[in-house]
Amino acid sequence: MKRRIISFLAGVALMAGLPSAADNPKREFRGAWLHVIGQTQWQSKSTAEAQKYIVSQLQKLQDAGCNAVIFQVRPTADAVYRSELEPWSAWLTGKRGKAPYPEWDPMAFAIEEAHKRGMEFHAWLNPYRVTSNAKDILPADHVSKREPHRFVKFNGQVFFDPAYKENRDFICEVVKDIIDRYDVDGIHIDDYFYPYPANGKKFQADDASYRKFGNGMNRNDWRRNNVDLLIEQLHTTIKSEKPWVRFGVSPFGIWRNKSTDSRGSNSNGLQNYDDLYADVLLWAKNGWIDYLAPQLYWTLDMKAAPSRHLAQWWNDNANGVDVYIGQDVQRTMNTPDPRNNDRNELDTKVKLSRRLPNVKGNVWWHGYWVTGNYKGVADSLAMKYQSTIALPPEYGDKSLKPSRVKDLQVENRGDRLFLTWTGKRKYHDHTPEETDAVRYVVYEFFAGEEIDLDDPQAIIAVTPYNSVLISDDLSQLSGSTFVVTALDRMNRESDPEKIKVK
Repeated sequence: MKRRIISFLAGVALMAGLPSAADNPKREFRGAWLHVIGQTQWQSKSTAEAQKYIVSQLQKLQDAGCNAVIFQVRPTADAVYRSELEPWSAWLTGKRGKAPYPEWDPMAFAIEEAHKRGMEFHAWLNPYRVTSNAKDILPADHVSKREPHRFVKFNGQVFFDPAYKENRDFICEVVKDIIDRYDVDGIHIDDYFYPYPANGKKFQADDASYRKFGNGMNRNDWRRNNVDLLIEQLHTTIKSEKPWVRFGVSPFGIWRNKSTDSRGSNSNGLQNYDDLYADVLLWAKNGWIDYLAPQLYWTLDMKAAPSRHLAQWWNDNANGVDVYIGQDVQRTMNTPDPRNNDRNELDTKVKLSRRLPNVKGNVWWHGYWVTGNYKGVADSLAMKYQSTIALPPEYGDKSLKPSRVKDLQVENRGDRLFLTWTGKRKYHDHTPEETDAVRYVVYEFFAGEEIDLDDPQAIIAVTPYNSVLISDDLSQLSGSTFVVTALDRMNRESDPEKIKVK
């Protein structure tokens, strides 16, 4: 049983002076990005092979201690799911608009498999990008060809022009469709707002829309306002449909440099505010987003963008929302940390994220490096930094909580012992509510051990089911106490129910 293994490993770590399970928090967002764009392996897989692949990726992330997957479902105005609004993604099938055969719904499948494992599923969309390069072929009836004035071209790519209300409405329609039809825990957008500078040139392809809509406004302020309008509308769309669905943004890791703005960070790189026209601090301040996952993909002490200092800056400028640090797995594992006498930066980065009060977790870029155990990163996460099960941060009105479970008992099923209970769960035939129990937390306390629900080492499972296997041998459990709580859609925890094994 994992609980007993963790207790043994914690003792070994303590004797060796290493980080132990006791250092891990009970509440922490432990996400991983799984991107589809650029991942050509999807195109060569049959339906069965692709489903097996998703299962393997999610299982490996869970084994590494992750409790959330941020899965790319709309990379280039296309769909990695059944949609009547946009075509099937070429990254999935090799041709835009071509359905997988036999047809299946990758997002629906991935949601089900993530939830089976007690993991959150955040649907990741790129809002404006239509093509990824000049070679992308769009169908003849694509809206960008029927209404070209709504689109801009830059660096060989096609983008929705953020100035058009029709584009904002359409993007929000796509998000509403996803929320209405899928049981997602979050909507996640990445760092691509106005296009990144390319070949030494900044974006300047919106002369027509600026003449039409600018109204004499400073052009850069006008562009930022265009993006602000989308973010606010996305927030309204999401919260009016399902208030518990979190809206998160993973911006480029520098808001502004201090040399540009006294409020900025000690850095010297590209700036969200000035180069991408994204005022992410305003979005947080106005309550339009629920979390920020800044992409701090740099090394701890990189001169132009030291992630050590940038993590502190984002913590200090969170404006009331949770911050999850976007960590680059490859750079982290490739870079020695002489200050910590360590061959990589993983230890320092994780500990730093846990010292900062507004930083509530990490997101690993990319998830395939975790599942591939790049330079042992999955082993380190599983054995040290994510060795205990963590609950994601809670949201919403803390005075509300799900109902406690009932009928908690130990059942013997053919010499296998299960803990079972009943609870007010989500049902397909009722309108979802934020206090629906969607997961259950199972704790185990050994004979004579103090019952402490704040101790993450005691958590043995987070499951959507009403039972969990606890042992093959009743004698091993004598004197143990099990506690079960419910988690609702906002990750709020119910009052506990407990049973002691005689």
